[in-house]
Amino acid sequence: MNNTREVEVVVIGAGQAGLSSAYHLRRTGFEPERDFVVLDHSPGPGGAWQFRWPSLTYGKVHGMHSLPGMELTDADPARPSSQVVAEYFTAYESAFDLRVRRPVDVRAVRDGGEGGRLLVETSDGTWSTRALINATGTWDRPFWPRYPGQETFRGRQLHTARYPGPEAFAGQRVVVVGGGASGTQHLMELAPYAAATTWVTRRPPAFREGPFTEDVGREAVALVEERVRRGLPPRSVVSVTGLPLDDAVRQAIADGILDRRPMFDRITPDGVQWRDGRRVEADVILWATGFRPAVDHLAPLKLREPGGGIRVEGTRAVADPRIHLVGYGPSASTIGANRAGRAAVRDIRRLSAAEPARPAQRADMARPTVPVAA
Repeated sequence: MNNTREVEVVVIGAGQAGLSSAYHLRRTGFEPERDFVVLDHSPGPGGAWQFRWPSLTYGKVHGMHSLPGMELTDADPARPSSQVVAEYFTAYESAFDLRVRRPVDVRAVRDGGEGGRLLVETSDGTWSTRALINATGTWDRPFWPRYPGQETFRGRQLHTARYPGPEAFAGQRVVVVGGGASGTQHLMELAPYAAATTWVTRRPPAFREGPFTEDVGREAVALVEERVRRGLPPRSVVSVTGLPLDDAVRQAIADGILDRRPMFDRITPDGVQWRDGRRVEADVILWATGFRPAVDHLAPLKLREPGGGIRVEGTRAVADPRIHLVGYGPSASTIGANRAGRAAVRDIRRLSAAEPARPAQRADMARPTVPVAA
């Protein structure tokens, strides 16, 4: 325990949720390195955005909200979102002096026993903390379904997490699996390059007519929140709202690019096959099947419910009020992460209400803007 460092709060992850949480900690008087620390296992700023494929330009990103306290301005919509967001997050960390430690891998979070503290075991040593904000997102846990014959396929299988862009599939026959936003984006990008594309999903895709209003968003978040409150694994907000039916999607439907087939029953060495004997030959199977929350490091705390998820009220884990999950379930969006970061910090302040109050530093938290180079 001699090498254990003590802080009030450990934030795990420096994506939108983690940076939002760190901002609100700073804003309410917590000092980085003295009172809280932000640990991030990525090589640089940008969260999961830094790993997005080059063809996902900033102009194609839906609903990217600025971090609290600093607007993102003048971003070139033709630039890769990975570059735009990484530069923005870099400027943000610097502007608010968040002192993110990276790359640091968090291996386990355990009950420290004495004094009600938590022990956060990492590749950079152990931290003792009163509260933990878990903002690890989902990017590190791509979900791969299993189907009979999968190991016999002679072509290439890859997940959205390793999608390199459409040019890599030139002249190939590609089966895209998944009915979410990534699956449809992949298909529309691949169509001009691939020899053929086939779209398969477990359920018929749900396309949403009309604008994505605030009321629609609130209803969707409420449905996801209800699952989390019951201790069930969270579903994505997109799975509840449906896919936006814009002009590009309408054209892709008319062109037969978004012509969905039901899920195949098995994978063969040369492609996929349905129970009724239908076959599609393929060189590539692209699994656009989503992600799961990256929370394995919390396993020693036994937070999971019988339903498979972590039961959360607001941002607080019901089984352990020292743990806050930000960017989990209903807050797994850029605007949701911002709000959840603020809520988690407010709750942590209440938890430590018996401690002498630190002076608020709002006067020092100016609201800069960060122009991103074109």
